[in-house]
Amino acid sequence: MAVSGADARTPVTKTKWNVAGEEMCPHRLVLEHVTSRWGVLVLIQLLEHPHRFSELRRAIGRVSEKMLAQTLQTLERDGLLHRDAKPVIPPRVDYSLTDLGREAAEQVRGLAEWTERRMGRVAEARQAYDEGRAAD
Repeated sequence: MAVSGADARTPVTKTKWNVAGEEMCPHRLVLEHVTSRWGVLVLIQLLEHPHRFSELRRAIGRVSEKMLAQTLQTLERDGLLHRDAKPVIPPRVDYSLTDLGREAAEQVRGLAEWTERRMGRVAEARQAYDEGRAAD
């Protein structure tokens, strides 16, 4: 289905990723959760092995308890991770990936690895952009 763009002569193909409407909200929300600053780091970290809350916080670094707790709860609600609370004193809670979470984490890790490999080109592009802007 073609939708007219800014230029009525140039049709824009309607896809599930560029539709503005209610039907896209669930996709975008999950994408936002998986690719959020802390979501990415949690998923990648849990690929290695299950972690306790404090282990995750130390491994990730610079994340507040509140943000980590919110991120874990969101990813658990989306079915990406499992929270295993053991009835011991002091309480012990382990977080691990579900099969769905492992699948998402592998995708995110691929993007993170690509970013690491291409950081030199990104730095060059940033420098060229900044120099071009300074010349204006």
